[in-house]
Formats: sequence, C-alpha cells, structure tokens
Amino acid sequence: MSDVVLRVIGIGPGGPRQITLEAVDAIAATDVFLLLDKGERTAELTGVRQQMLDAHAREGHTVVSVPDPPRDRNPADYEAEVRRWHAARVDVIEAALTEHLPDGGSAAILVWGDPALYDSTLRITDALARRRDLTVEVVPGVTSASALTAAHGIVAHAVGEPIFTTTGRRLAATPAGADLNQIVMLDSALAFRETADPDDIVYWGAYLGTEHQVTVSGRVGDVTDEIVAKRAEARERLGWIMDIYLLRRG
Repeated sequence: MSDVVLRVIGIGPGGPRQITLEAVDAIAATDVFLLLDKGERTAELTGVRQQMLDAHAREGHTVVSVPDPPRDRNPADYEAEVRRWHAARVDVIEAALTEHLPDGGSAAILVWGDPALYDSTLRITDALARRRDLTVEVVPGVTSASALTAAHGIVAHAVGEPIFTTTGRRLAATPAGADLNQIVMLDSALAFRETADPDDIVYWGAYLGTEHQVTVSGRVGDVTDEIVAKRAEARERLGWIMDIYLLRRG
C-alpha cells in the first residue's frame, strides 16, 4: 500500500467560525475527507462539517460518508464495549482509505473540539498506523471547555487553583482536594445532581458557539431544575445535544 497522510483536524465545539487558521490550511491541503455518519439524528452536525469544507477545501476534494458502527450506550462492561467499538471504527476507516486512496494521498477526519480531549480518533489512527503505511498529522482545536468559560465570561479557577477534568460517569470518584473546579464532559445524566452541594456553583452550556447556544449559571440548589428543563427541551427540539459544565465548590 502507498503511504497516506491522515490528518486529524480539531474544528472546535460547533461554531463554524471557531475553526483555527491552522485547521483551515490543513483542510485546504487534503484530498479526501472521511465523515463518520451517525444517521439522521445528527444530520445538522454533518451539515456544519460540510459548511467548513465548502468554505475551505480545495476544488476536486472528495467527501466520503463512513457509517459509524453501532455502539451499546449501556453495556454491562463499558470498557470492553468501547474497545469493540473502536476496533469496528478502525475497520471501516481502513476500508475507506484503501478504496479512495489506493495510490496514496491525504485524508482527514474532522473532530469536534480538540482531538486530545475525550475523543477516540487518535486511538483509531494509532491502530491504523500499526496495520499499514500511514503518517498521522494532528491539528488542535478550540475545546468545549474554552468555549464554556468564554460563554460565561469567567476564569475556570481562582488564583493558583487546580482544574479537574472528568466525565459524568466518573464525577462521583473525583479525588478529595480535586473538587474545587471540575469540568465535566459526556454527562447525559447530569451527575452533579447527585454529587454537588446545593451551595456549589455550576456553569452549564450547550451547543457552544452555535446559533443554538444556551447557558445557565448559579447555585446548584437554584438552577438545577432550569438546566434539566432546558437540556430536555433542546434535545427534543434538535434531536441531539452536546453540553458541558464547570462545577465549582461553593
């Protein structure tokens, strides 16, 4: 197989103007774009990626829709299911590269936010590079954490304080002393409702940087019901949601 350059390009949390100049250059240098298709439910997200390609990709580029393998969201063994899902993604992406770049060239995967923060794409490319000739290039992106603090106009921490970044699944396991400022991602259950003190402060945001952006902040005891209601309404109306919050000890 001929050598292929595979670019993993961070495109920010959703706003088309949050893409960096480095990402614009990387898109313009790419032949084939692999878009993982999760079906009609996330068609709007696919549309945002297409807007970026329409604006920045060169003439003659190819867009390949790659069906994202199904995943059990509530498995008995979470880590085993993620490994299985990742392996299936490697298979479909390798097949797409083989079909569309048999003589070499460049391909790219556009990743929401930053590829290094709670995204599996770099694990996929590592596995691909063990199978075939592949040069991986990574372009960082604006993170949803940065977009969240910007939307609320806040610093993520007080002077000299640490920040602990975690997921909703692991929020209850935050180590003692690390709970001053917690950035929580991938939390469909809004786990802070079970872990936070009513006097803690939460800064929540969804669809950051997009026309759908919604934010709520305040004491957990005062604003939890508002966050739950706004999240449910937005998800029902749009069919998808990407949200994040900062939990600060009160």
